[in-house]
Amino acid sequence: MASLDPLARREFLQGLMEATVEHEFSVVLSSHLVSDLERVCDFLIVLVDSRVQVAGETDKLLATHHRLAGPRRDPDRLPADQHVVSQRHTDRQSVFVVRTDAPIHDPAWTVSRLSLEDLVLAYMDKRTVENRRVALEVQR
Repeated sequence: MASLDPLARREFLQGLMEATVEHEFSVVLSSHLVSDLERVCDFLIVLVDSRVQVAGETDKLLATHHRLAGPRRDPDRLPADQHVVSQRHTDRQSVFVVRTDAPIHDPAWTVSRLSLEDLVLAYMDKRTVENRRVALEVQR
């Protein structure tokens, strides 16, 4: 699909969506073009190195992920119900992408919603992925 020109890609996706509604079937779509996914996806699976990083209904994922920006803070000081997906720090500021179902009440944070692209990139960030990997040991 990526090799299609933008108009042909849009028409293809529109036809695909119409067919899924008319015939009541599901489609698995693999794409690096997040803008295409935003238009047609209702369920998202992010894979990195063949491993699932996150999966769920797109609306639910977007509703439960937030960007927090504020004074520099250690991620261990965040509430336990705020799972840190990614983090960036300067000398004075921290920016976290967190997953939580709970409201965020800390006035130190500027809270903003993520786009689907922001969410996908947060999970694809190699530093994030490597921090979540379990180290395997071989015992002899």
